[in-house]
Amino acid sequence: MSNTYRKIPNSISFNSIIEKDYTLSSSQYMDLIMPNKNFLYVKDFLKRGLQRKDLGVEVGSLNYIGQSTHYFIKTKALQAHSFLPEITSETTLPIMPNSFIEMNLKQGDLLISKDSNIGEVIILDKDYPNYMLSGAIYKLPVIKNKYYLLAFIKHDIFREQLDSMVPKGATIRHAKTMFLDCKIPMPNKDAENIIKFVEVLTQAIINKEKLIKERHKAILKTIETELLENQKSNQFSFELPRFNELKEVGRIDTARYSSDYKKYEHLIQNYKNGFFKLSQLGYTVSRGQNLQISNIGESFYSNSNINGFYKLAVSSNFSEYSTVEKFNYLGNPGSLKKIAKGEIIFSARGAQFGRVVVFPENIENTITNIDSLVIKNDVANIEQNIFIAMFLNNLRWNKHIYKIAITGSGANSLTQYQSDDINFPNFEASKQKEIALLYYNAQMEYKSDSFTLTDFLDRDSEYNQKAGIYELDKTAKLLKTLLNNAIDNIVNDKDVIINFS
Repeated sequence: MSNTYRKIPNSISFNSIIEKDYTLSSSQYMDLIMPNKNFLYVKDFLKRGLQRKDLGVEVGSLNYIGQSTHYFIKTKALQAHSFLPEITSETTLPIMPNSFIEMNLKQGDLLISKDSNIGEVIILDKDYPNYMLSGAIYKLPVIKNKYYLLAFIKHDIFREQLDSMVPKGATIRHAKTMFLDCKIPMPNKDAENIIKFVEVLTQAIINKEKLIKERHKAILKTIETELLENQKSNQFSFELPRFNELKEVGRIDTARYSSDYKKYEHLIQNYKNGFFKLSQLGYTVSRGQNLQISNIGESFYSNSNINGFYKLAVSSNFSEYSTVEKFNYLGNPGSLKKIAKGEIIFSARGAQFGRVVVFPENIENTITNIDSLVIKNDVANIEQNIFIAMFLNNLRWNKHIYKIAITGSGANSLTQYQSDDINFPNFEASKQKEIALLYYNAQMEYKSDSFTLTDFLDRDSEYNQKAGIYELDKTAKLLKTLLNNAIDNIVNDKDVIINFS
């Protein structure tokens, strides 16, 4: 966190210590710098005070089961990089139906975490009828300017306020309902239009995030349908491993002998057009740049771009939808290994194992780290590269890639020498292009300089209809920059320029 709105005082009075219940935590005495004195509190945006029914309920780990029709949303589903919930097997748990409590979760509801990742907020993208909230999440009964409130809670001005209120030091921090007393600055000039500007930007970002998930779902569906509907006549029959198979694989600590693994491998290898390995199509696989001091010397890191720094795309910032949530920046005088147009970056170890991104456009001065594998082919077309990346993404979602991974260290990993353990169905060029278009449409142009406050959402929606995941993410990042700049200007009581480019 940058703490751009907080100031450390040179001294504190004894009365201040008394007011803070005698705590000596330095974070409790930081001053919030907010030039704009025209503000509301979060609680002023609610139609009523928070009630017990607005808070989730803990069902207890005894009610967690392998499969169910009912689910429990953890605070991990609320992430800083997204306005929407991250609904995965890690963030949402199946529970015993008889432990389920109806919470009437509807599209447009705002959810905020009071514990653990305190202050994280999201808006529901659809109805969630069979889902309940953990006891650390409130559903906010917002009555007005929902998207304005959401935008400010997502911004550092809110996070830094709440961070100064909540004592540090505990393993899990608890905000209770302190977030209700955080200030939300309001515009002093042309208030109606500025509020609308903030709200339409926020709505547009949410629309793009929804469509990224829809495009991704369509990619997975297209891959699975093509596989299932175009099989040769051979039927799958499971057999226990023989000595020759053990010798070929060279490992016994693997799930590659399981029925689930062999059944999906049968789908790939039994595909009507056959299958291929990366090396057979001329792909090479290497590790990303080693960033250790012993290898490249001293480096300087930054969260914001600095002229001459490398743009750093690390796997911890790869999303489940093959986008880069954010870039960090690294200053180093050496000539580091750069990523080129069309190259595929595969997260090869750690919690993000199996996540993958591809760069379909020219990128300047961008590197990744040694935790990722760089898959490249200088003569392959971009559609083929995107197809390979999307199939790898599919293997993470159906967990097939985990069965190929090495797990001896307690975490999944894959070396460059294991890359040919992965088989790919030989989809026809037309099918690869169909999949690629859902990710990247080179014909799209975002003419935001001609957008107005009145027609912005309609024209942005027209663009979204044909945009792929890559374009949706790229333009969402642009709008987030505009949104954060607008909020910064409101906080600092500066003029907000209504402009979409």
